[in-house]
Formats: sequence, C-alpha cells, structure tokens
Amino acid sequence: MDGVAAWESRWQPFERDESLEIPPERARAALAELIERLEDNYPFFHPDYAGQMLRPPHPVALAAYAAAARINPNNHALDGGPATAKLELEVVAQLATMFGYGPGHLGHLTSSGTIGNLEALWVASRLKPGTKIAFSTEAHYTHARMCELLGVETVTLAVDRRGRIDMDALRALGASRNVGTIVVTAGTTAAGAVDPIHEIAELACERGWRVHADAAYGGFFAIVAGDPQAKMDPAPWRALKDCDSIVVDPHKHGLQPYGCGCVLFADERVAELYRHESPYTYYIESPRSAEARRSNSSLRSSRSAKADRSMIHLGEISLECSRAGAAAAALWTTLRCFPLDSSGLGGSLLASRQAALAAYDCAIAGERITPIVAPELDIIALLAAAPGEPISAAAASRRAEAIFELCESDARAPLYLAKWHLPEAFGRLALPNVTWDAPSCTVLRSVLMKPEQRQRAPALVARIEKAMNGL
Repeated sequence: MDGVAAWESRWQPFERDESLEIPPERARAALAELIERLEDNYPFFHPDYAGQMLRPPHPVALAAYAAAARINPNNHALDGGPATAKLELEVVAQLATMFGYGPGHLGHLTSSGTIGNLEALWVASRLKPGTKIAFSTEAHYTHARMCELLGVETVTLAVDRRGRIDMDALRALGASRNVGTIVVTAGTTAAGAVDPIHEIAELACERGWRVHADAAYGGFFAIVAGDPQAKMDPAPWRALKDCDSIVVDPHKHGLQPYGCGCVLFADERVAELYRHESPYTYYIESPRSAEARRSNSSLRSSRSAKADRSMIHLGEISLECSRAGAAAAALWTTLRCFPLDSSGLGGSLLASRQAALAAYDCAIAGERITPIVAPELDIIALLAAAPGEPISAAAASRRAEAIFELCESDARAPLYLAKWHLPEAFGRLALPNVTWDAPSCTVLRSVLMKPEQRQRAPALVARIEKAMNGL
C-alpha cells in the first residue's frame, strides 16, 4: 500500500469531498460488526475443513489483489486497466502453455468457471449452429443450464463405473443425434473423475465434433500428471492440447481469491465472433487482422491461418464487461512465486493428490467404509458401509447423515465433510452391494485440496470410522 500511495503522490493533491467522509468511530464500529458477522463461517482455512472445494488463497495473492484493488482497474476497456491488461495477457499465455496450446491461442480471465463454460459453449454454438452439445451425467449441472440459456439442445451421456464418459455410449451417437460439440471433464465435481479425453479427442476428430474441456476443478493437475509419485494416467492430460477450448479456475488450485476463472481457445480466430459496435470500448483491429478475417471467414475449416491479435484487447473479446484487473494482478504475482511446474505450484498439487491416495488406502485397510471409486485427483467419496456389506440406499444415507453430524459436532476436534447424493445409475455400477430403494444414496465426500491434509489423511479416515462405530 505504501508503493501505491507513492504512485498516487505523482498527481496533484486534492481534498476529498466531504460527502465521502465518515467519523472514524463509525468505520470502526461497522468493521467490528462485520468481523462478528463473519464468525458464521466454517474454518475453510483449516485442514480439518475437508468438505467442499474451498482452498484458502495464498497471502501473496491477497496482498497483490489488495494493492491493485486500491487502484481499481477494469480489464474491459483498454484505457480502464492498461497495466493489468498486460498482466492478464501474460498469465493467460502461461495457462495456455500449461495445457500445451501453441502461440495461436486466445483466452482471457473470467469471474468463474461457470462464465468461462458459458462463453466456450456460446462459441461452440456459433461455430456449429443447429447442432447439439453432449456431456455426461456427471458433468457439472451448469452445462445444461448454459445450453438452455443459449437455446441449444443437449444430449446426456452415460458414465462408466468410475464416473467417466462411457465410450460405448459416445461411439453409439449416430448422425441422427446431430451432435456438434462434446464436453469433457477433467475432474468432475462429485468424484473428481477424469474423462478419457485422449480417446474422445481422437473420436471427435473422426466425427467432426468440437471438444470443450471443463477443467475448472482439475486443470492444474496437468502440472503433475506425468509425475510417477502422482500415480495418474497422463494420457488424458496430454490430450487437452487437442481440445478446441478449455476452462480452468485459478481460484481453486491456483491459490487465488474468488473470483478468477479462465477460458482458452486453441484457435485465435474465434475473436471475430465477438465483433461488436461499441463507440466507447474500441474494438481495435489491425489491417493485417482485418485482411486475415476477410480471407479466412470460416473458422470451421482449419487452424492454419492465424489472425494478428496484437491489437485486440482481451476485455473486448469477452462476454463479460466489467472484470477486476485486480484478479489478473493477483494471479500474475502468485505465478511469479509459484511457477506452473513441479518445483512451483506442482508441489502443493502433488501433496493434495497424495492425501487422497492415503485416505483411500486407509479406508480400504480399515474395512469399515467403502470408497465409491479410486480417486483420480484429490477427492474421495465414501459409502457408510463395509465393503460388500448388503445395505439399502436409504439405510446408507441415514448412516452418512449421522456421521456427517457427529463429525461436525465433535466439541474437541470437529471434522467438516461434505455430502454427495450419488445417483442410482452411477451407484449401480460402482456399488453392486447396495439395494436401490431410493433414487439416490447419500455418501460422504471429502475434498483434500490443502497440502497440509497429506499428513492428516489417516487421522481423517479414523475419525470417520470412529463416528461410524458410535452409531
């Protein structure tokens, strides 16, 4: 803040208008009341919070965000955030490189993965007009909602016993289904499943489908997918470069505060889809770019002809208008401290992955609770029943609800978990010992995205087992 104040001092001093002045005691009282109200929160920062996808932002990201927010740049109009627009260009290029995209990519930060997915599906609907968009039953629920907003018909695909797109179901899609785009997921919200992106991308190339990768949750695991310690199949991650678009959320594993998402396109010529007439935000196009657009009017043919995007500001190729320049500043600063490699951000990702593997191994060894699937990232889901124990979905749900309450209400050492209403279709594949007397079964779900949870994973499983013993 001292540095920002020094920058501000370069301009003539002025008197703050009295309409903005408040007594110091009023400010202190309001802030004290806020702190009191904020106590009604779960301890998201603590490793004993192992519930939803909430990872605390790194202090360096918070400091960078606060410094830039003091200036309050807007990365929509070029003259609204010239410095942070350049920072955004740099971080987007780093994220594109992480996925294997070349210099012909296009992308920008968004306020969330949901908005990024909306934008990618909007582009898909423009490039494949009149066709349907297909995704699995385990894909994020907002894909159906976004397609409804766009007026695009959808096709829902079955999953296999690991929660991934069933390749037989995908291959069975005939021409009569009129599919133009397949959505693949690199880390489903419920189980952290990773679709066989490499197989899907190959089939899509044969069928003429576009492929959009929703890597909002799991995208950063591309950094460690090839590390033997991670025990991951690297093939799906290597195939991300073959997808037409990718969404990733730095506010999940990228140590950023909300909201910071990113959408990337392999073909920079999608910029022409954003063309608009706005006299106050200056859609800038160089003569070379205009000529490229005229000579390559169809984006459906190939990616060989690349337009010159050096004159196009990222804020003018976004469906969002106002976008916080502070988000770009925070991510840029964080990546200076934690590069997108195994020695940087990869260290914490590997720790989270190992936490899930340790929790899974402990659950198997304890024979008191049953993992739904072997974790592919850092999420573990557990049925409140011993392996092979005959149990009804309703009875297992009651157990899970009771364990959830017992763990959270433990006065000495509360443990905060999440719940997943496992749908019957997936559950019949993953849990053959369950009798399905209900359309879903409540199971326990734990997201182990804090690296400190690597050491606490065995204790976490032991606490769940203790709660189960107390039923």
